[in-house]
Amino acid sequence: MAAPWAHRYAQRTKTAKSSIIRELLKLTQRPEVISFAGGLPAPEIFPVERFLEACQQVLTTNPSIALQYGPTEGYRPLRELIVAHMARYGILATVDNILITSGSQQALDLIAKLLINRGDRILVESPTYLGALQAFDLMGAEYVTVPTDADGLQTSAMEQALRSGPKFMYILPNFQNPGGTTLSRERRDELVLLSDKYGIPIIEDDPYGQLRYEGEHIPPLVVLDRTNLLRDNGYLLGNVIYLSTFSKVLAPGLRLGWIVAPPDVITHLVQLKQSTDLHTSSFTQMVAYEVARDGFMEEHVKLIRRVYKERRDAMLEALHNYFPPDVSWTHPQGGLFLWVTMPPGIDTMKLLDTALRQDVAFVPGEPFFPSGQETGSHMRLNFSNAQPEQIREGIRRLSIAVAHELEHCAAATVGVNA
Repeated sequence: MAAPWAHRYAQRTKTAKSSIIRELLKLTQRPEVISFAGGLPAPEIFPVERFLEACQQVLTTNPSIALQYGPTEGYRPLRELIVAHMARYGILATVDNILITSGSQQALDLIAKLLINRGDRILVESPTYLGALQAFDLMGAEYVTVPTDADGLQTSAMEQALRSGPKFMYILPNFQNPGGTTLSRERRDELVLLSDKYGIPIIEDDPYGQLRYEGEHIPPLVVLDRTNLLRDNGYLLGNVIYLSTFSKVLAPGLRLGWIVAPPDVITHLVQLKQSTDLHTSSFTQMVAYEVARDGFMEEHVKLIRRVYKERRDAMLEALHNYFPPDVSWTHPQGGLFLWVTMPPGIDTMKLLDTALRQDVAFVPGEPFFPSGQETGSHMRLNFSNAQPEQIREGIRRLSIAVAHELEHCAAATVGVNA
């Protein structure tokens, strides 16, 4: 007799939801489908030869360490490399401030377990990263949202949200997922001051910060928190926990991310990680170190920027050429995504069905908003994973689906008014 599992599931599973992105990836495996759905890096520029050499080096020189259990905090040379790399962007830390995680999604999961009690309010951008909402939902979070525009989070609208007492703010300042927008320097300065004024910390998620294609680098929030507020004690205190990843600059299959936080926070995160997976793969960490060392990662990022800028430009041009004038979209200065806003009345979940019949896919906007806060008139498009000619053809196909939905919506409106 089969075990009656359903009534045995923990209460928290009731808030667990499948990622629409992961589900869409199953539907887009057909070779004829041009997919703008997943946030996938371009596999043709993965540094495969460098990885082959690194694997050989690790298994030749340090097999007893690479294939053994390791410290929960992570492989020390990799943590030292991260410290040196972040210093290029003004982030001052030591290895004691670094925890290696199994991808940045695990970092979000650990942060959620550490900070969120059921019913706690979390301040998020509207829209925000779907994976963060999944992690926070599982811990029973509630949300206070602040809208975004072309310059990112609208800090002028934050005072009321902050007075509601959120536990922390979750912010993606660079080339935000899904919007592609970048938080301006002026708003960053204001945000760190508001964080200090109300005593509400910031979780700064920065997976795309190195992938800038135009404009000037803007200091991370973690840097401005130190410099603007004249904190002279390194990373012992501060209002910002910083997250990043190797997924976008080396390869997502590594599943390697990191958290930068004060030592006491790291200690508690280490305890939570020990109960989750003991430690991130020693072999993977050592291979990543061998690949990234001696300045290779910085040079490889330059190649990524050139390739992705070409693809972003191809998508922007195709949208201009094929899409109707009452559809708008963001102009990302970097990252992997842009955000399309449809006219009122268009449901992008329904549009996706029409698009799939044209053999093109995207992610509808609704899942990027906390439940019940969006009607679904947006879509996220990824440009990193398709060649320029595929992008142009995919946008042409998508424009056919958009035209079909606009015509259907117009006909329905005429029918109601008749």
